Amino acid sequence: MVAVGSGAAMKIGENGDADVLLVHARASEDRFMAAGYGGERRDVMYNDFVLVGPMRDPATVRGGRDVIEAFRKLSAGSARFISRGDESGTHEMEKSYWRAAGIEPRGAWYVSSGQGMGPVLTMAGELTAYALTDRATYAAYRDRTGLQVLVEGDARMFNPYGVITLNPQRYPNLNHAGAKALAEWLTSAEGQAAVASFRINGVQMFFPNARR
Repeated sequence: MVAVGSGAAMKIGENGDADVLLVHARASEDRFMAAGYGGERRDVMYNDFVLVGPMRDPATVRGGRDVIEAFRKLSAGSARFISRGDESGTHEMEKSYWRAAGIEPRGAWYVSSGQGMGPVLTMAGELTAYALTDRATYAAYRDRTGLQVLVEGDARMFNPYGVITLNPQRYPNLNHAGAKALAEWLTSAEGQAAVASFRINGVQMFFPNARR
């Protein structure tokens, strides 16, 4: 198993170096399937993105439910924003918010880290900065960073995950039987129950949504 962002995972898939992918970048997933790299995609689960930042909230975004308006406030540069900058699913979602806000993020306030979610949250905590994160990773890092959820609940922050097996015609040497078995288990009643039971500090992190 290799843990990387969704963009990197799909690049590994394109190269035929993975049997199955678990990703959360739906537009990129659809392009991956349309290009013939994938064999089958199934919905597995969802959670949501949240905008986190320091307690003092210099950008005054706390309590908002409009993520685009929050990003417009962040662009004023009253505090740093730490971006993953790694073409992951989270980074793709972040870029869609900047586009919707009509903003090209640049300047000293915008830090493109090229790092995974955990290091980004650690950096945001150290620099008293903001970051976009999935709720599960935030829950794992909340106590060590001191960051707070400041914006949540916008429908545009919905974060679906899918499992993709690779195209057996394109990649005949992969373990397609094993990949299919994993995809079927993740979307089975047992697998979906396992998804629902995963908690951090007593809080459910993912919600099953396989279509059986």
